[in-house]
Amino acid sequence: MSSSDHTSFQVTVQPSGRAFSASAGEAILAAAIRAGVGLPYGCKDGACGSCKCKKLSGNVVHGPHQEKALSAAEEAAGLVLTCCAVPQSDVVLESRQVTEEGAYPVRKMPVRVNQLEKKSDDVMVVRLQLPANDSFAFHAGQYVEFLLRDGARRSYSMANAPHTLAAAKEATPPAGPAIELHIRHMPGGKFTDHVFGAMKEKEILRIEGPYGSFFLREDSAKPIVLLASGTGFAPIKAILEHMQHKGITRPVALYWGGRRPADLYLHDWVVQKAKEMPNLSYVPVVSDALSQDHWHGRTGFVHQAVLQDLPDLSGHQVYACGAPIVVDSARRDYIAQAGLPEDEFFADSFTSEADKHGA
Repeated sequence: MSSSDHTSFQVTVQPSGRAFSASAGEAILAAAIRAGVGLPYGCKDGACGSCKCKKLSGNVVHGPHQEKALSAAEEAAGLVLTCCAVPQSDVVLESRQVTEEGAYPVRKMPVRVNQLEKKSDDVMVVRLQLPANDSFAFHAGQYVEFLLRDGARRSYSMANAPHTLAAAKEATPPAGPAIELHIRHMPGGKFTDHVFGAMKEKEILRIEGPYGSFFLREDSAKPIVLLASGTGFAPIKAILEHMQHKGITRPVALYWGGRRPADLYLHDWVVQKAKEMPNLSYVPVVSDALSQDHWHGRTGFVHQAVLQDLPDLSGHQVYACGAPIVVDSARRDYIAQAGLPEDEFFADSFTSEADKHGA
């Protein structure tokens, strides 16, 4: 069979040696998810750059993507965005974040709105009940996608750890397994307008998941920095619950940033968690406090507060989640200024629909 007749190509990821096949016309990331190989990724839309990795050999063609996610110079240097890179030959990639562990299967399921709890003017905590007899497996920090009627998708991180689903079934009285999402209102966004407007308890929605490579690497003993902006706290909350449940005692410093104190919508929850977990320190940071806020804590940009306290990150792992500008600034500065190894920075960048379309 000549190479032009190929219906699939082999993709190998070093140094783990994991390999999978990509069908003709299939992006590398889609093939990896199908094969249960945990390549890093975020938006799946060529907007955030989380899936960027080095191509060691082979040829790919990129579909549409944002220049900020992969520049022409980066592409010329052999970097690829796996979410939109389609192999034209067998390909070898380098991604040190790929582990031996098999990924959890991605599944579609109906969910019922169990509870809507407004935590601030623009943040709603939404609890979704899963099918009663379902066992939904995921890593703390991963996300699900809503499948909307018009074919659109919206991604939200799960804010509770996996063990809480089983605990709900064993509670008295028993409750159905549920996942918790933190949804920020984006005025004019058709889905969040619905969440903050017409959505009612008992409404049925469809989700698909779990997705994402943002979860705690438990094979490391390094101290951890958790960096969150706004509702980027959701997957961080799940990771903290998971660490407490598993008795993981690695030192953890949580930096949570918002424009106003009200943006730290679960501040009291974190304060309580820090009392329960001696290994957890908490630094809330507010960038635009007003006099009526009576804010006496740290001010400025949250990613810079980390550098002020921890100028040497060479021995740390960093997990960053939230607005793309915060995540991108943290990645750049922690690696360049604080010596953080590039493969110890794990991120989930909350790209909006506007971000994805270059607005």
